[in-house]
Amino acid sequence: MLHFPVLLEESIDFLIHDINGYYIDCTFGRGGHSKQILKMISKNGFLSAIDKDPESISFASNIKDLNFKIFHNSYKNLEKYFKNETVDGLLYDLGTCSTHFDNAERGFSFNKDGPLDMRFDNTRGITLSEWINDAPEEEIVDVLFKYGDERHARLIANRICSERKENLILRTVQLADIINEKYPEKRKKIHPATKSFQAFRIFLNKELEELSLSLDAAKKILKPKGVIVTIAFHSLEDNIIKNSFKPSFKSFPKDIPLNNIEEKKFTCIAKKIRPSADEIKKNTRSRSALMRVFQKI
Repeated sequence: MLHFPVLLEESIDFLIHDINGYYIDCTFGRGGHSKQILKMISKNGFLSAIDKDPESISFASNIKDLNFKIFHNSYKNLEKYFKNETVDGLLYDLGTCSTHFDNAERGFSFNKDGPLDMRFDNTRGITLSEWINDAPEEEIVDVLFKYGDERHARLIANRICSERKENLILRTVQLADIINEKYPEKRKKIHPATKSFQAFRIFLNKELEELSLSLDAAKKILKPKGVIVTIAFHSLEDNIIKNSFKPSFKSFPKDIPLNNIEEKKFTCIAKKIRPSADEIKKNTRSRSALMRVFQKI
């Protein structure tokens, strides 16, 4: 299945404010946004990209532009490659690439049987099957609550721990069936394993922690008047983004008005931009996308 970059025109319109500038695609994926950025900037402009997924790095070899470079790393490590106030704009298209779900061997989809892997970077770290067959029941409960808002977390965790005593949990459909078997409510449109798979993926890949670290780094390497464009797909990501750009406050006596001591370093120039009905019709996976744009003062 083809990968469709979400909010492509809208995000690039905000991102590119200097065609000779230096930009970073923090989530290369299959390069949809990167290719458009390269079309929009001049030969004097430059685009760097970064991605944890070895498949994305391999895919980037198809881009032959001389003013493009990609790094195989987590975007939390931006400061390893870029100096303070040297970048004109950064783009974050968060969540998973659609090809992750389409490739059963990556272990992201409960609809396709494959090894229970679920790592963005499948060259390092433990797989989901390794963790889920060894994790304490309470830890599984916490992950399901925290990252999936799954109200049946305790029931699911108990079922997983009971099942793994008899058979190791090694396959995606096997895990989905374990969750589905005892799930109290059955809905036609939403699979009972949806929230659990999201929770396990976010936890295993440290998505929220790395996003927070990356935004902190992005704010440092961004030039004054530069922009950060974010596209989130669930409230956990969006809350981190909003909180990251909230003004900090210095410590002053109580009688000094709060609005006089606000240390505002960024302004939100666009918020809650969502895909059009036409885009959602063409790509249903875009329906939950929410874009925000911040500019450095």
